[in-house]
Amino acid sequence: MSEGSSLELPVPEEGPEPASDDEIAPPTRESDAVLGRRAQLLATEHWGLLAARSTAQSEVLTRITIFLTLVSAGLVTIGLLGQASDFGGWFGGASLAILGFLALIGFMTQVRVMNVSEEDMMYVVAMNRIRGAYVDLDPAVADAFLASPYDDAAGMKRTYSFLRPRSASILLGSSVMLLIVVNACVVGMLVGSAIIAGGGSFAWAIGCGIIAGLLFTVGFMTFGGIGFRWAWSHYTPRRPTPDGGTSSLR
Repeated sequence: MSEGSSLELPVPEEGPEPASDDEIAPPTRESDAVLGRRAQLLATEHWGLLAARSTAQSEVLTRITIFLTLVSAGLVTIGLLGQASDFGGWFGGASLAILGFLALIGFMTQVRVMNVSEEDMMYVVAMNRIRGAYVDLDPAVADAFLASPYDDAAGMKRTYSFLRPRSASILLGSSVMLLIVVNACVVGMLVGSAIIAGGGSFAWAIGCGIIAGLLFTVGFMTFGGIGFRWAWSHYTPRRPTPDGGTSSLR
């Protein structure tokens, strides 16, 4: 190399500027510890709802058993009093007192059973919402759930009946309907006995008793329907069922 010649170094080609720390940082993701703690909190709340639901169901079944036992004992007592009094004299007043007591206890039991039915629906909706939170934590578990992860009316119905849509048989076989029928009979006997005790004819007693029983049945079914619709009209689900639940059964 001759004197005076300069050493020329290669000039690097210009490339993209290095990315900043914000650009190369991985996307923010919650740690496994945070997700595990959240799952534990959800599971604790889920078990609490299950315990409250079980307690309510146990309590109302006990109330129904007590009421049906009282009805049986009351009718047997009326029969024994009728034999002792030859169905005359003070028998009318005694039978009215017993039937009135049974009608009052039946009314109170009916109200409690309908309240527990609404509470049970409330627990189911709450557990559906928690189940939806499980799906958010791990979407793969969604296929393992038969119960619905959606907290709307369609999700509630899916949780109550996994394999087929709910039908009229659910209502006809429910404890609410059983109590309505028993209470309607008690109220009908009370009205008919009152007419007989007041000197009315047997035909009038039968007719008025049937009408009173039907009015009691229609009244409580209407009351239950109004309460059901009111509850859902004042509730906004956070996770509605896709397609309104038309394709929820798979």
